[in-house]
Amino acid sequence: MEEMVCIECPNGCVLTVENKDGEIIVGNYKCKKGITFAKTELLSPKRTISSIVRTVFPDIPVIPVRVSGDIPKDRIFDVIEEINQIRLDKRVGRGHIIIDNVLGLGVNIIATSSILINT
Repeated sequence: MEEMVCIECPNGCVLTVENKDGEIIVGNYKCKKGITFAKTELLSPKRTISSIVRTVFPDIPVIPVRVSGDIPKDRIFDVIEEINQIRLDKRVGRGHIIIDNVLGLGVNIIATSSILINT
């Protein structure tokens, strides 16, 4: 049996999770989100990431970006590597797609600031 803290709602339940003959048993949850969280975390953990992208503009050398959805946890460093290869040469705003369908994962890398177009 293992414990994990659920991050799906403000309760922050300390879940107990056990794999009995292929069935995942979750205990100590206050809402059903805890069950879904524990099963997903054990079978296919996903994360969201934020980072920065370099630009060619001396006044704004980097802008913040994020993934548009969750990605498999084991692909985080692959995605970061792709982000690190980008150097923006056009002024973009919040929500602009920087990398479309990064690594075929079904999510985009998007700008989270309009600082490049507001300067």
